[in-house]
Amino acid sequence: MAHAVSDPFGQGPLPWLRGSETYFDDTGQVVPWYVDLAQPGSTNTTAIPSPRTSGPRTADDVHRQIKGFTSTGAAAPGEAIDFHITVDPPQQFSVDIYRIGHYGGDGASKITTSPRLSGIVQPAPLSVDRTVSCHHWWQSWRLQIPSFWNVGAYVAVLTTADGHRSHVPFTVRDNRPADLLLLLPDITWQAYNLYPEDGHTGASLYHAWDEEGRLLGESEAAITVSFDRPYAGAGLPLHVGHAYDFIRWAERYGYDLAYADARDLHAGRVDPTRYRGLVFPGHDEYWSANMRRTTELAREHGTSLVFLSANTMYWQVELGPSASGVPDRLLTCRKRRGPGKAALWREIDRPEQQLMGIQYAGRVPEPHPMVVRNADHWLWEATGAHEGDEIEGLVAGEADRYFPRTALPDHEDRILLAHSPYRDGDKVRRHQETSLYRAPSGSLVFASGTFAWSPALDRPGHVDPRIQRATANLLDRICKRD
Repeated sequence: MAHAVSDPFGQGPLPWLRGSETYFDDTGQVVPWYVDLAQPGSTNTTAIPSPRTSGPRTADDVHRQIKGFTSTGAAAPGEAIDFHITVDPPQQFSVDIYRIGHYGGDGASKITTSPRLSGIVQPAPLSVDRTVSCHHWWQSWRLQIPSFWNVGAYVAVLTTADGHRSHVPFTVRDNRPADLLLLLPDITWQAYNLYPEDGHTGASLYHAWDEEGRLLGESEAAITVSFDRPYAGAGLPLHVGHAYDFIRWAERYGYDLAYADARDLHAGRVDPTRYRGLVFPGHDEYWSANMRRTTELAREHGTSLVFLSANTMYWQVELGPSASGVPDRLLTCRKRRGPGKAALWREIDRPEQQLMGIQYAGRVPEPHPMVVRNADHWLWEATGAHEGDEIEGLVAGEADRYFPRTALPDHEDRILLAHSPYRDGDKVRRHQETSLYRAPSGSLVFASGTFAWSPALDRPGHVDPRIQRATANLLDRICKRD
């Protein structure tokens, strides 16, 4: 995957395999859903195809065996989500809907399956000034969300009859009060989306291709990207697993969660007064002015803020309507190109540190230990962590720190809970920090300062009980649990 930054943790466990399911075919016989097509040169074209033994194959952006997107990122029970799907070659396909959660360790549960659907080859993506859009694709299926469905992070698993598979994430939200509101960073996911990753058409805010198929850098990438297109590759966004890690852990321990997307925060569909805390569980780099304004108002109202990744709120972006007038379908970030204000928040005299207490410092090429500081603080209580202890691999991907020459937010008290040296790509010694402060309203604002915090909650091979307990200490205090 030709992305601007790698995710050292990958996407995590994806517990959906349909190889055990069977269906009645046209002859009335029971056959597996995944089958091998008749082999080239075979004279037996009428026999029941033999079951696949290798499992489903991931669709790609060159052949577009099956790819899709939704016309809206989030919807409430009682509303509908429309899917736009291309299938090449044309054949039947189905859509399995999974909800992300703990589910006894499975990580997700299948909620429903579509009927068998007839797939068509949709038109090629349109591209204008590096903005790629599939808004002209026909609707393939409408999911009517029942009123009894739980809110949450969902994934549609698209599967063709010949065993190709792709994914489409979406969110089911509502407006009920809850202890914690989880905000899925769909704006940042789209900024990194290079669909179609085919060597000539696709573009993200980081990359594009030239006429000879060479990957171009940020200076020649897209300025505007569209939500009306699938995600590249397997159809799951880069960094999506970090949000899923937090969800599995938080639902396992019974936290009262509501769900929304970053675009809901932007569009004013989030009322922070309904929640004790807002949780930003994954890489959340691209923020609009509306997102920041609502989050600052939440803090001033007394709603706590929990930032579990690094490099949050780095770029300022704008959201605009599609050509047909559907709001918030185009994402624009000029970065340092063209007229107008700089796109970095810190370059328009509104550094991220004024909200989070720390801000982005740089990439971390190799994982380093997190070094515990102020171990007598209540966040580290009952974790077993002592002053100077090293938590292996907890500084990874990207890192934040406190910038002494940058203004801090108004606060009643403030503390740094980790101070961790690491080497950057030029082997220069730098450091990461984890921050917590209490705003005058009484709200707590926590920033982990690393990509590795959420994976340490529930990612196989990365779980750390000290981080689990520290996170529970934080959330229990925000939720006012005993």
